[in-house]
Amino acid sequence: MQYKEMFSPELLAKYNVSGPRYTSYPTAVEFSSEFTANDLLNATSNSEHNELSLYVHIPFCHSLCYYCGCNKIVTRHSHKADEYLEALFDEISARTDQFKNHKVTQLHWGGGTPTFLTKEQITRLVEKLKAAFFFAENIEMSIEVDPREIELDLVEHLYAEGFNRISIGVQDIDPKVQQAINREQSTEFITNLVHRAKAVGFTSVNLDLIYGLPHQTPQTFAKTLDAVKVMDPDRISLFSYAHLPSRFASQRKIRDEWLPSAEDKFALLQYSIETLMDFGYEFIGMDHFAKPDDELAIAQRNGTLHRNFQGYTTLGDCDLLGLGVSSISAIGKSFSQNVKTLKEYYQAIESKGDALERGIATTEDDVIRAAVIKDLMCNFSLSKTAIEERFGIQFDEYFADDLLTLNTFIDDGLLVNSAESIVVADKGRLLIRNICMSFDAYLKTKLHQHRFSRVI
Repeated sequence: MQYKEMFSPELLAKYNVSGPRYTSYPTAVEFSSEFTANDLLNATSNSEHNELSLYVHIPFCHSLCYYCGCNKIVTRHSHKADEYLEALFDEISARTDQFKNHKVTQLHWGGGTPTFLTKEQITRLVEKLKAAFFFAENIEMSIEVDPREIELDLVEHLYAEGFNRISIGVQDIDPKVQQAINREQSTEFITNLVHRAKAVGFTSVNLDLIYGLPHQTPQTFAKTLDAVKVMDPDRISLFSYAHLPSRFASQRKIRDEWLPSAEDKFALLQYSIETLMDFGYEFIGMDHFAKPDDELAIAQRNGTLHRNFQGYTTLGDCDLLGLGVSSISAIGKSFSQNVKTLKEYYQAIESKGDALERGIATTEDDVIRAAVIKDLMCNFSLSKTAIEERFGIQFDEYFADDLLTLNTFIDDGLLVNSAESIVVADKGRLLIRNICMSFDAYLKTKLHQHRFSRVI
C-alpha cells in the first residue's frame, strides 16, 4: 500500500463529516425498547452459531480522564466492585442455560477500568464465568488495563487466570498533554509492563493512542511514537479524539483553544500513520495497526477479517453476549443492549434477572447490508458475485440507488466500481466510513437526527 496516497487535505476536509463507526449494522441508535427478552431468546434459538464471544463491562475507574466518553463510574472505593460483581454474577447465572449449547472462544473485559478489580475479584469473576459457560481450550482472553493503578506483578496473575491478550491505555506520553487530560502516568512503567507481559507469555499486546488531544503537535507526538517503538507492541489502536462537551461533561474541562485545528489534526494523523507504517506496522483500517505476522494482518490479506463492538477480530462466526451495565450483545439476527446506569442495572437484575433495555431484530435487508459494510470496513473491497451467491440477489439491481451515491467517490478516485467488485483505493482508506454510509438505509432518513463522531 502506498500510504502517501491516503493524504489529500482537500479530500479529507471535503469528507470530514459525522458518521457511524459501524461496529454493527444497524447501529446502536436504531435500537428500540420494543425489543424484549423473548426476542433475545428467539434470536438465540434461531442462531446459526454455536460459538460465543463474551464481553464483560467493568464500569469503575479510580480517576476521571477528561477526554473519555465511555460509560464509567469514578470512585476510590473498591467495595463498590463487590456489590457490582454480585449483580453481575446473577446476570451470568440467568444467561447460563440460554447459552448451554455454545462454546466460548473469546472473552474480553472492557470498561471503565477492568483492572479496577483486585486480584481476588478478578479470580472470582473468571471462576464464575468458567463455571457458567463452556470455555474452549484455546480461548482468546483479553483485558483492558489502566497502567496508573496497578503493580507489575498483575500481569502474572492475569496470565495465571487464562488471559493471553492485553490492551494498555497510553494515549500520549507528553506531560503537558497528560496534565490537560488528567491522565498523568509513567512511560517507564508502561514500557516495563509491556515487556513483562511478553515475558510472562501474553501472545498479543495492544497499545491505545489518541490523536487530536489538547496541546498535541506532530513534534510532541513524535516522542510518543518513539516510545511506542521501544515498547514494541503487536497491535496499536490510534483513535481520534472527538470533542463533544455538550454530551460529555468531563470534556468541558478541556478548553477549545488547547485543541489542534482541523488542519493540525490532519497533520497529526498523517504523521502518525506514516511513522507507524515506517516502523513496520500494517494499517488494518479505521484506527488499527498490526505487525505483518499478527493474525489481524493475516486475516485482512486473506479477506477473512471481521468487525464487532470490540473492533477488528478474526472470530466472525460466533454470537456475542454482553454482560454488565451498558454492554451490547449480537445474538443471531439481533442486537441488544443493557441499561446504562448502575442504579437501573441493580434494579433490573434484582427484579427480573436481566438488564436488557433495548435492541433490534434485524431484517434480511439489514443482514445483506451488514455483509456489504463489513467487507468494505474490514477488507476495503467486496465481491459482488460472493454477495449475490450468498443472498440470492442481483447486486447492481438490489443496490441501484445506493450505487448512484458512489459516483462522488469514483470521481475523486477513492474507489473503483466494476461489474464484479467494489475496490477502495489507497486514498480512500481513511474515508471508508463515508463510503459505507452509502449502503446505510437508515441514514437516508436519519442523517441529521443523531450525532456521530467525525470520520477524521
